[in-house]
This record gives sequence, C-alpha cells and structure tokens, in this order.
Amino acid sequence: MKTKGAILWGVDQEWSVEEIEVGDPVSGEVQIRMETAGMCHSDHHIVTGATPMPGYPVMGGHEGAGVITKLGPNCPSDLAVGDHVILSFIPACGRCPSCVAGNMALCDLGAGLLMGQAISDGTYRIQARGENVIPMCLLGTFAPYMTVHHTSVVKIDPTIPFEVACLVGCGVPTGFGSSTHVAQVQPGETVVIAGIGGVGMSALQGAVLSGASKVVAIDPNPWKREQAQKFGATHTYESMAAAIMPLMDATEGRMAEKVILTMGEMHGDYVEEGLILTGKAGTLVVTAMGRMDAGEVKMNSFLLSMLQKTVKGCIFGGGNARQDAPRLLSLYKAGQLNLDDMVTRSYSLEEINQGYRDMLDGKNIRGIIRYTEADW
Repeated sequence: MKTKGAILWGVDQEWSVEEIEVGDPVSGEVQIRMETAGMCHSDHHIVTGATPMPGYPVMGGHEGAGVITKLGPNCPSDLAVGDHVILSFIPACGRCPSCVAGNMALCDLGAGLLMGQAISDGTYRIQARGENVIPMCLLGTFAPYMTVHHTSVVKIDPTIPFEVACLVGCGVPTGFGSSTHVAQVQPGETVVIAGIGGVGMSALQGAVLSGASKVVAIDPNPWKREQAQKFGATHTYESMAAAIMPLMDATEGRMAEKVILTMGEMHGDYVEEGLILTGKAGTLVVTAMGRMDAGEVKMNSFLLSMLQKTVKGCIFGGGNARQDAPRLLSLYKAGQLNLDDMVTRSYSLEEINQGYRDMLDGKNIRGIIRYTEADW
C-alpha cells in the first residue's frame, strides 16, 4: 500500500515526510494501522551518526501503538485483526539461547535490527523513491501503517489510551526495568537517577515503586527537575558534581546503593562521576546510549575494586516485553504508574522535526506523534 513516512536520507539531515510503499504481510507477519508513535532519543542517534547505519534511506520510529489490520499466514493464534498492540523494539523469538535463559531483551533476532531485512524472508518491507528502506529496529513507527514480524508485537488491553500505550514499547520498560530488573532497587535504598527524560522519569518511578527512601534526580534542566519532584524525587540537583556533598550529608557518608545513568547521550567520563555517587558494594547501571565508535570510559579502578562496586550495562530494562508491558499498563490502570504526565506534547507526522527540536531543547519528557483519519 502507498502511505507516507518520515525518512532519513543521510547523517545530520532532517526527517523527510514523503510517500512510501509498505508491503503486505507474509508468513509470520502482521500489518498495523498506527495510532501513536513515541519520539525517542535513540532515533536522533541515527540522525547524528552516533548509531551508524549500513546505508540509507532509513525509516525512523521504534515506539508505537496501533491496531492490527491484516494477518499473514502462520501467525500465533492469540493475534487477530482488531487487536490493540504495541511494538517491542527488540523482537523475542522465545527459542534462542538468550530467550531460553530468560534474557529476552537479548534475543538473537536483535542482531539484525539495524540491517533492514525482514525476519520472515530477508527482504525489505518499505520502499521510497524506488529504493529499499531500512526501518528502525525492523519497525518504522514514523508511518501510519507498518508491516512487522509477530515477534515484535505485544497485544495489550484495548482500554489503554494509545497515547500512553506507545511508551511501553521502549522508554518506560527501559527506564523502569533499569531500577527494578537491573539495579534491583530494594526498600529503603538511596537511588540516583542522572538524566530525566522519558527513560529517566520511568527509572525514577521504578525506584519509587520499589520502596527507595531517597530518590535523587539529576538534570541540568530546571523544568525537568521540577517535574521529577512531581513523580516522586526527594532531592534534585543540576549535575552529578553538585550532588556529591549533599548526598554525602544526606546518607552520613554512605552515598547511594544504586546509581542509574539515563541521560540522552552517554559519555565515558560520566561513569567515573556516577561511581563517585555510588557507595560501598553499590551498583552503577549504564542505560544511556553513547556513540558506537566511542571506546573510552573513565573510572578509578582502585576504588572500583577496593569498594567492591559494580558497573552494569542495561538494554530494554533487562526485561521481557511480553510480560513487562502488560504489567506496566496494569500499574498505570491502578493509578500507580504515571504515564499521562510523561506525554508532554503531541505532534503530527509533518511536525516531527519540530518535535525533535523540542526534545533537544529540553521542553519534553516525551513527545509523541498522533495519527488521525487524515493520515490513514
């Protein structure tokens, strides 16, 4: 079918909204009419080249929610036309060694996420200007329609608003799981969250719901620090350096049991700053993405060893989208997880570049694209 989508034709270019052609679903695939798409910082990493792509053009978008409109043959029996679904930015086959070991966020299918060829048959599902298009994470939610493999699809409660549902495809489980799955925050602990965007605010809520006694939010943006207090932060600071002495005073020198780095772009010197805030036998979780070609990390290895600290990487919150997405949405329905206030602004697809400018200017916790009948 012919529709439109936001295409990137090269590094440091703006998104171009233009006509695309989306293929029908083949074996194991579904076609989805998109309702909303989240505007995650990870898509901006493609723009800057921090996440290198094998070629162009690229279709953006890896957070989204919509309704199934077509099913290809050999799809799971629990999926049907009319189902409300979200897109998981990492597919989960359930059979590879990582999935079998319980690490579905590390599914072997993830090896091909940035290559563009469909899981089902190795061909392309999107064309623009007569060229094959690489969809971000084999999804491409910056279009009103998409054809994807069923391993990237998670069925959800149809009463959940699409505006918040799209967030549980990436940002919310990544942040929330950073606190709950990877850092394993325990009641009474002191937790530091550095970087208060969509992922950081979700990590903050995960720490609060896990029973942390002190939740420290760090961000240079005053408005984000103010918002963090509404979501449960007990202390806020403009930088990790500014938090050192107040945190030492507040914890009688023990510092934080858990520190989670969720800034929009990771730099190697942030690790040492985070470890200074991390107490004895504490854990530093690195969720933020850095440049793929950046290989230097700064840390004091003596203090790392002598104070028995741990540094952990984190992708997708270390969880399982099929289990975590319904649970997170259940918390939302119960009023325990605030997703409504995380959506700062809605944009049309044609306003996508303005949306990313607002993100970079620190005006949004999360911006979303809202599709309407005019798009379908």
